[in-house]
Amino acid sequence: MSKVLDKATSHFRTRISGEMKRVHVPEWECDIYFKPTLTLREQGKLIELASQGKQVEALVESLVVKARNQDGTKMFTMPDKMILLNEVDPAVIIRVVGEINEANGEEADLEQVEKN
Repeated sequence: MSKVLDKATSHFRTRISGEMKRVHVPEWECDIYFKPTLTLREQGKLIELASQGKQVEALVESLVVKARNQDGTKMFTMPDKMILLNEVDPAVIIRVVGEINEANGEEADLEQVEKN
C-alpha cells in the first residue's frame, strides 16, 4: 500500500471509530447513537436510491445505516426497513434523520438526500 493510501485509510479509521453522537427520540423512549461518517459504499446506496427518485426509501435507508445502540451495534437491520417504511410515524423518522444529518453538518431535509 502506498504512503498516501496508508494515511487515507488511517484517517478514515480514526473518523469511523471516533466518539458517537446521539439524538433522543421521546416517542420511541430511546436514544439513537450514530457515527459522524459513512463508508463510501453506504453513501453510494443512498445516492443510488435518491437518483432513482426514491427519496423516502433513501431517508429510511439512512436511518437503518446510521442508527446505533449505545454499544455501537446497529439498531436496525435491512429487514426492519419495510416496517420503518410502512408502520412507523413518518414525521418522527424525518425529524430523527434530520437531527442526525444536522449534527453531522449535513442538510436535514429530503432535498439533500435527492441531491446526494
